[in-house]
Amino acid sequence: MTADGYSPRTKPGAPVKAWRAPVAVEPLHATLTVPGSKSLTNRELILASLAESPSRLASPLHSDDSAHMIEALRALGVSIETEPGEGEFGDDLVVTPTWPLAGGGTVDCGQAGTVMRFVAALAGFAQGDVTLTAHESALHRPMGEMIKALRDVGVDIDDGGRWALPFVVRGHGHVRGGEVAVDASASSQFVSGLLLAAPRFDVGLHLVHSGERLPSIPHIDMTVEALGRRGVHVERPAPGEWIVPAGSLRGKELAIEPDLSNAAPFLAAAMIAGGSVSVKGWPAHSTQPGAMLGDILSLMGARVVRRGGALTVTAGPAITGIDLDLSAAGELTPTIFALAAFADAPTTLHGIGHIRGHETDRIAALIGELRRLGGEAHELEDGIRIVPQQLHGGTWCAHHDHRMATAGALIGLAVADVEVDDIGTTAKTMPQFVQLWERMLEGDDADATTPTRPHSVQDLAS
Repeated sequence: MTADGYSPRTKPGAPVKAWRAPVAVEPLHATLTVPGSKSLTNRELILASLAESPSRLASPLHSDDSAHMIEALRALGVSIETEPGEGEFGDDLVVTPTWPLAGGGTVDCGQAGTVMRFVAALAGFAQGDVTLTAHESALHRPMGEMIKALRDVGVDIDDGGRWALPFVVRGHGHVRGGEVAVDASASSQFVSGLLLAAPRFDVGLHLVHSGERLPSIPHIDMTVEALGRRGVHVERPAPGEWIVPAGSLRGKELAIEPDLSNAAPFLAAAMIAGGSVSVKGWPAHSTQPGAMLGDILSLMGARVVRRGGALTVTAGPAITGIDLDLSAAGELTPTIFALAAFADAPTTLHGIGHIRGHETDRIAALIGELRRLGGEAHELEDGIRIVPQQLHGGTWCAHHDHRMATAGALIGLAVADVEVDDIGTTAKTMPQFVQLWERMLEGDDADATTPTRPHSVQDLAS
């Protein structure tokens, strides 16, 4: 536990104890709150650091990723303090910006894509050199296009010709900006990182996506909306094109939404175990990709209702196999994959080739782990096809990937003796995962007559 109240997981590679995923022995009846959005927390931390006055973030996420972002910004001279708030999962954050940013430090990005892609742009505003590095398990993550684009807008980067982390940004206290093209096919964070810094560029930014495909568009919408809340209007003259004027950013007091993608395993659990699960604080409107969950889970056979600020998912008679383009919400793939393993027909997920460059190659990892438990799945050029089969227990490897770990927990609801080798990796975005998972299984006082359905293919075959 750090002085700021964070409780990061054991560092990747350190000895860990396998976690036996609990089997759901009865239908679920649970109501939960999940911590704040990682994507929103880290975007708002960046914008607060560039603002003209202090900001307060209520109910932010406290996790490995946000801790790395906070320490990165502190290394650049930004003051970030904790103050008691009303959030269930930790203190509020008070951010006091400084200008220009400070050089001479080292930024450890950990495994956080948002830190490596967002802070790289900010480092150009520093007075002096800033070294960016990451955990060895994250050094493979795509950075070449980001480095190229930053050089094109005037950021001085010495990467030793590797086009990857680690590298040194030789900050000159300002960044020219201007017109630039970037191929963000590998990550929408390339676009978001440039847009977030753009108001502080000398001449603003005219950005064009040059690739054939652009994944995770909701995350870019999130960035544009966050800029708008701080008084920056982003023009979008055409798809894949953004114009950001140079100008000031307002300090703000704002609340961070719950992380809807982190809510996905809990909502999906109702479909595997039967019963219902509700997540409180579900926004009526959100740019988070997890906002698509209601529609996706409905397609897969669940009954989904939003009432009183909570989203409730209730199991239907079966999980329906589907054909789904997940390009806008690739981070939901591990959850949908786990559901598809128990569906009544094969499922094809496509538009997700970019998730090969996430914390791990998620396509290869998901297929390999399911096959280890007796399942069947096949790699496609830009996706996965899952063919439901009877599964058995065994080790499910997390691959240093929080969403791989939660997918293993989902499989374990219906398959006995599934052990996730490193459930602690969930601390990347949700340190409370195990406690919340156990609380969900303990249930609450929900209506005991909630419809149930068979757990899985195993039940249907028995």
